[in-house]
Amino acid sequence: MAKKFTDEEIAIILERLEQLHPDSVCELNYRTPFELLVAVILSAQCTDKRVNQVTEKLFKIYNTPSDFAQLSEEELRPYIFSCGFYRNKARNIISASCDILEKFGGEVPGDIQSLMTLAGVGKKTANVVYSVAFGGQAIAVDTHVLRLSNRIGFCDSDNPLKVEKALSQIIPEEKWSHTHHLLIHHGRYTCAARNPDCGNCNICEFCEFFNKK
Repeated sequence: MAKKFTDEEIAIILERLEQLHPDSVCELNYRTPFELLVAVILSAQCTDKRVNQVTEKLFKIYNTPSDFAQLSEEELRPYIFSCGFYRNKARNIISASCDILEKFGGEVPGDIQSLMTLAGVGKKTANVVYSVAFGGQAIAVDTHVLRLSNRIGFCDSDNPLKVEKALSQIIPEEKWSHTHHLLIHHGRYTCAARNPDCGNCNICEFCEFFNKK
């Protein structure tokens, strides 16, 4: 059962996370919405650090939908091999590139529903691109956001869509995107999956996981 937080408690939690992680932004390197889209596709089950290493080389050669649309999967795979699941990712990146050229005149669409029509783009990827590249408000639920939302007590679910809905109901809409980054940074650098650093966490008094321990 998810804990009931007051608006004041939510405000305090977000303020404290901001104090702990003042530089919470997307850590994927990109120059265009399309480069971000490719990077987010590559980031599935892979660290942002590894993706940035891969895209640093990749984007020097291929960085537009037309570039990738002309590649075969066999040609793309060696560049992205180290990101894992490289066969599916190569297929999705090429297919999404073709979709962008054929459906959207070569430009990455700027709304969630259109983004989700692209091959390999689910709700999480669409939310990230919409919020980071286009400045929209969205909560993308990755493994960190999912884990922390349950640990803190914002929700009680392993379903990303249910977690997104729960968060959107308790967090002010104008703070959705930034909250997404705050939770990611807290999950990466403080509340790790295996060894959460509760001693350096400033929201322990609100955290169900900590209080149950």
